[in-house]
Amino acid sequence: MTGLDAFLGEREISSPADMEALGRDFGRALRAGDLVVLTGALGAGKTTLTRGIAAGLGVRGPVQSPTFVIARTHPSLVDGPPLVHVDAYRLGSAAELDDLDIDLDGSVVIVEWGRDMVPG
Repeated sequence: MTGLDAFLGEREISSPADMEALGRDFGRALRAGDLVVLTGALGAGKTTLTRGIAAGLGVRGPVQSPTFVIARTHPSLVDGPPLVHVDAYRLGSAAELDDLDIDLDGSVVIVEWGRDMVPG
């Protein structure tokens, strides 16, 4: 059993505060090298969850959607891994994601809108 096993399954989240709280708990369980792909409709809470993950990891904020910059790195404030927050919505392929030269092994990477990038 890993620290992430507790997060398997479905949850119904009733508020943005609850989404952030889930993210904080999830963030505490993540380690360098972990890649999380978030999918869902516009307004589903992907960035809100990521804000909570950032708090759980203890990284510098603020965390906001990286839609226009594609990727934003949040350095750790507690000697942990940085958080790389990616918005893949405007990317055309996994090769473009690779061109961002993200340190996948040394960071926790959250990719919003990345469902089509998973095979790459």
